Amino acid sequence: MSAYKYLKLVKFSHTVFALPFAFIGFFMANETVAEASNVYSWRLLILVVLAMVFARNSAMGFNRYVDRFIDAKNPRTAGREIPAKVISPKSVLFFVVINVLLFITTTAFINNLAFMLSVPALMVIMGYSYVKRFSALCHYVLGLSLAIAPMGAYISITGKFDIAPLILSIIVFLWSSGFDILYSLDDESFDKKEKLHSVPAKYGRTRAMEISSAGHVLIVPLLCFLYLFGDMGALYIAGSVIFVSLLAYQHFIIKPDDISRLNAAFFTSNGVASILFAIFTVWDILVR
Repeated sequence: MSAYKYLKLVKFSHTVFALPFAFIGFFMANETVAEASNVYSWRLLILVVLAMVFARNSAMGFNRYVDRFIDAKNPRTAGREIPAKVISPKSVLFFVVINVLLFITTTAFINNLAFMLSVPALMVIMGYSYVKRFSALCHYVLGLSLAIAPMGAYISITGKFDIAPLILSIIVFLWSSGFDILYSLDDESFDKKEKLHSVPAKYGRTRAMEISSAGHVLIVPLLCFLYLFGDMGALYIAGSVIFVSLLAYQHFIIKPDDISRLNAAFFTSNGVASILFAIFTVWDILVR
């Protein structure tokens, strides 16, 4: 089975949502540890990226395995690799096990705290697949899964928690849970029919968009707090303005009676937002 099919299985291109924030967390931490040499730092950066990839592969592969019967019923997802019989369920499960083991092994090479938190982190990111079966809070569990990235990267360098990366993680939590609510608008009818739980299925399209907007509005003061606690500068401010503008843009192009531009909002807007925010923020950190 070609590697490309597995990359499609886990939607590898969607790594742009969490990985840029992991880079921010990493460089935040790298700046605070004066004794870390460049060689040591770059070695850890490679380990962080590998851990991110293995963790995401585990979560996405597990999600596809658990949801294979639901995906087969949904016209939007019926073409996914398992329902379409491109990859067998057993092969996907084997893929998940391998990536889980690789993730845990990679964290062991980072530091003790990262290793100890590896299993709890996996429980969160893989547990998301079951939450939508009983709670509309599933979007926030997904948000928590992505929010692990910046704090995890910070821990890889410092071996401890801190306020600035915590604020960044909360930003990621609100951002990703908000856009996941928007993305689930397309499945509102299907979720109701199959008795799956989501914010749109529970509250309706208009209310769901308001809830998503409220979460994204809360990001603005948090960006201000990160500026203060992270000792950021002008480049960070520029990145924040771009990030918030792109968040606002997706709320302007999606309407309760017209979600035809949902994919543009989900991938293009959010993917570009995360990358540009990371570039400006890391740049700000490096030029201090």
